[in-house]
Amino acid sequence: MKKILAMLMLIALLLTACNAAINVGQTDPTEQNDAEAMEASTAPAIDNAYFKQEGVEVIYFAGGCFWGVEKLMQSIPGVVAATSGYANGQSDIVPSYEQVVSGGTGYRETVRVEYKPDQVSLDALVFAYYQVIDPTVANAQGNDVGTQYQTGIYYADDATKETVERITAIVKERYADFVVEIEPLERFFDAEEYHQDYLVKNPMGYCHIPRDEISGVTNIIVDPGNYPRPADETIKAMLTELQYNVTQNAGTEALFKNEYWDNHAHGLYVDIVTGEPLFSSSDKFDSGTGWPSFSKGIDENTFVYIVDESFGMARTEVRSRAGNTHLGHVFYNEGLSPTGTRYCINSASLRFVPYEQMEAEGYGYLLDYID
Repeated sequence: MKKILAMLMLIALLLTACNAAINVGQTDPTEQNDAEAMEASTAPAIDNAYFKQEGVEVIYFAGGCFWGVEKLMQSIPGVVAATSGYANGQSDIVPSYEQVVSGGTGYRETVRVEYKPDQVSLDALVFAYYQVIDPTVANAQGNDVGTQYQTGIYYADDATKETVERITAIVKERYADFVVEIEPLERFFDAEEYHQDYLVKNPMGYCHIPRDEISGVTNIIVDPGNYPRPADETIKAMLTELQYNVTQNAGTEALFKNEYWDNHAHGLYVDIVTGEPLFSSSDKFDSGTGWPSFSKGIDENTFVYIVDESFGMARTEVRSRAGNTHLGHVFYNEGLSPTGTRYCINSASLRFVPYEQMEAEGYGYLLDYID
């Protein structure tokens, strides 16, 4: 009997202990709901349709109507997928197109871009994005107006953030106003199926990005990821006073008294700051102006054009893409130029690489561009 009583007491103790353990950390339903809501609001980025593949990275671009941005990114070699969707809106809404176009959800029409960094750099994709948007306009692009068309770049990891912020700092120098959102991705939902590959299904469909701009960006020859801009202090240390004044302060060197105005050697002209290839000696011609003149660049994507109204003139300034180096100006309808276009460039902005040294300096992929 004593043994039976002892066993019963032991079982009772175990049950009490188990009940105590189960109750540890329990909260009432209201507290539990609050905790779940807090966890949802601070959760990592949500993109349930994206699955990481080996050798593939991801970035999210909002640039107005997502049809055009999707088509642009699909056209760039090295991009393996571009998907239209909605990013970074209200956390309590799973968006539909009808909700988003109302303008009250906070979601942006955005494209998820999956790319292979061994084929195309993130630098190239970010520069391509900036090439086709107007970064000075809030809540609109082209003919499209509304908060859903706000421009933005959304990143999912620190490495992507660093690249986006580095390039954005360069681009910001070109504009007095800059309103592009640079933010971490909070959430992304694929758009409805009829939005996917819209301009593939409807080649003549609406696109706020001109077709020729898309085809121009597609023809990437020079990847800017190979020629990043050095830190400002490094640039100042590496250049002469004249070179620094021309490249960083938009100065102008003396005509007929500069290094390359009468250079006739075969080779490549690169940005003196970054080494980004710009011009071939095959496209250099004597304009009689006293500065190096070129009829075209090797890759038009390497140039940025800015309206210049200094000195009471209306001109078009030319800067390098990756370095934001002031190169000179471009003029059109020029009779002496084989193409009708004359790039009037400062020697101080350039470094000449002789044809015989191009391979050794990593420019062998451009040998065919030198006659």
